[in-house]
Amino acid sequence: MAGVKAPWWATIYVIVPIFSGFVWLGMLLGMLLWWTVKEHSVHLVPMDANQHIAYISDIGAHQLQPLFIAMGTTTVVSFTTVFVTERWLRHRGTIARNTSMFQKILSGLAIIFAIIGMIGLIILTCRNDIKYSKTHDACLVVFIAGYILSAIFVCWEYQRLGIHYRQHRILRISFWIKLAFIFVELGLAIAFGVLSDKENYNPAAVCEWVISLIYTFYVWSYAIDFIPAIRTRHYASKETEIDMAEGMESESRMRGYPGGLAQEEAAYGSTGVARGHESRNF
Repeated sequence: MAGVKAPWWATIYVIVPIFSGFVWLGMLLGMLLWWTVKEHSVHLVPMDANQHIAYISDIGAHQLQPLFIAMGTTTVVSFTTVFVTERWLRHRGTIARNTSMFQKILSGLAIIFAIIGMIGLIILTCRNDIKYSKTHDACLVVFIAGYILSAIFVCWEYQRLGIHYRQHRILRISFWIKLAFIFVELGLAIAFGVLSDKENYNPAAVCEWVISLIYTFYVWSYAIDFIPAIRTRHYASKETEIDMAEGMESESRMRGYPGGLAQEEAAYGSTGVARGHESRNF
């Protein structure tokens, strides 16, 4: 279906994860610039006496808490819709279909843990680490663990899909990006926990900022997954479909079937040979 244009709304699939990533990155940069430029790296409550690098939560517990809540929530809510949309598109066959119930279960688990991570972040932004330190810290663990587990199930699903769709480079590229995210973020999360426990707050704060920045690229990686959904051959116009049907009828008559496509298909059926149909999957 060369020359058929995808409808404008199809690009939304790619735009949503890009939007989510930019909102998250904008939040991080806004908070960092506020603390370093406007406040001149002031020592904030509840920073330790020997701590010189503020945690994200330290900054988000003060004047910028409304921004922390609004932009953090916008990021994770919009990002969660990406998981649901991907499941829907695979079900429709717009992108590579799941080939087994196990793959669908993996996809469902990825959605569930993404939702858990989303809830963790929303609560931790609302419960600052000054008044609600225990709740805040617990939700931070839920946020990080939720998205790491979600990424594990996504990778597992993509690995199974890759066995059946070896020709789809996008699946391989996305798989390796997300696998790298799992290992890097898991390593940094462990380092963050150990350093915080040993009260090495400055390197722990650096780990937290790096974890958050890498999360931006993880969110963006889902834009790659939706590229097949905006390829033009998914969106033939009604006129194009009519032209194709008429062309197939004409070709059938030229092959000696005056009754057209229906007669040819009946002839194939009577001999036990099935006509092939081009797959819409990528």
